[in-house]
Amino acid sequence: MEIHKNIFIALVHYPVYNKKGEVVVTSITTLDIHDIARTARTYGIAKFYVLSPLPAQKELAQRILNHWREGYGAEYNPTRREAFLNVSVAGGLAEVIEDIKKITGKTPKTIATDARKFPDSISFNGLRTELTKSNTFLFLFGTGWGLEKGIMDSADYRLEPVEGITDYNHLPVRGAIAIILDRLLGRK
Repeated sequence: MEIHKNIFIALVHYPVYNKKGEVVVTSITTLDIHDIARTARTYGIAKFYVLSPLPAQKELAQRILNHWREGYGAEYNPTRREAFLNVSVAGGLAEVIEDIKKITGKTPKTIATDARKFPDSISFNGLRTELTKSNTFLFLFGTGWGLEKGIMDSADYRLEPVEGITDYNHLPVRGAIAIILDRLLGRK
């Protein structure tokens, strides 16, 4: 399997919006960690980060990872263990960027995702071309009602949204990640 040593993903639980437009911290869900870890492994992502500033949420995520890496879960389901080996818990985006710099020696280009289209959104085809260049990339996936404006504005790229065939556009983040990674990294 081809590993994309220059492509990282982060599931951001803060700063994100709630449905009222307030900046909040969202709760980590076990299903997201399980499904995104498996998707990241399937598409050869270098590392998947789960971001939350809350100690209790970080502890929950770490307990889940430990169960599947070292605990009974590792013995019970070795393929799940394999998917969890490249997952890390972090308190924030700065911590993730520093870790990626340690791993690759480069500051990653950030790619923000959203259900909305921005005037300068990059298309999937355009981003697929960018990913072939010798840069390091970090995809930012927001929970709740999306990434906070400052993250969107400071990103190097804002990826066009995944759009279905109806005007309903509220995919679960783990579904959106799978679709995005397949469109960008899947076999043609």
